[in-house]
Amino acid sequence: MKLSDDYFQIMQVPPSFDIDGAVLSENYLKLQSQFHPDRFAGKSDQEQRLAVQMASAVNHAYDTLRSPLLRAAYLLKLQGLDSSGENTTVSDMNFLMSQMQLREQLGAVTTANEPFVALDLVATKVAQELSNLQAQFGEQYGQKAFDAAAETLLKMQFFNKLQLEVDALEESLDDA
Repeated sequence: MKLSDDYFQIMQVPPSFDIDGAVLSENYLKLQSQFHPDRFAGKSDQEQRLAVQMASAVNHAYDTLRSPLLRAAYLLKLQGLDSSGENTTVSDMNFLMSQMQLREQLGAVTTANEPFVALDLVATKVAQELSNLQAQFGEQYGQKAFDAAAETLLKMQFFNKLQLEVDALEESLDDA
């Protein structure tokens, strides 16, 4: 393994959106064991620094590849596409309208007669849509339709943010 390797090379998995999570975790544990800084305690300063750098690279690669959202963005980055979302917008009006409706439903949860039921309905819609978008991204990326995959990634980012809001609201309802 070299520090210049891409994350897929580091984690020894094929560059694809659909990766085997068990293989990824297994490879991560092996690499963490191999490059754990404690194993280099009696080595030279240079070897210790390299071990820390390698362990850090392994951690970063693993964190990126285990997250569907980060993995999708990284795959597009490898294709030379900016997936930060800073310079692009979603132009799909149906998508934007559905986002607004879900946000309105989420906003109404706390005043609903049965807030947990209302939240569960929104959470189910969000999880289902996020899953559909991930499958869509995987197909588009596999077909090398990178521009379409980039737009799908933007939609995934919207739903990921909405998922975080759902989780936060659930936590606040649990605490109340």
